[in-house]
Amino acid sequence: MTKLKIKTGDTVKVIAGDHKGAEGKVQKVLIDKNKAIVEGINMVKKHTKPSAKNPQGGIVEKEAAIHISNLSLLTSKGETTRIGYKVEGGKKVRFSTKSNEVI
Repeated sequence: MTKLKIKTGDTVKVIAGDHKGAEGKVQKVLIDKNKAIVEGINMVKKHTKPSAKNPQGGIVEKEAAIHISNLSLLTSKGETTRIGYKVEGGKKVRFSTKSNEVI
């Protein structure tokens, strides 16, 4: 299994696919599928049956997962960057390879 460098709460930009250029916050990372669910991006319509929770049923819009390879982390200045790891003070930390800032 590969080590995913994008984590929940990161701000990312879509770099490929239908939603290229869109930015959002990662809500969930699906490690086994190498995908992430990003807030407000890749919205799909899902048909739901009436249930106790949703007695009306109908069509619900929700976010679908995007492959990690189509996402790039954003720095505090808003530019895309790759992620590296280094040991700082006995702790392993992620850092931006573009600006060298710790994430």
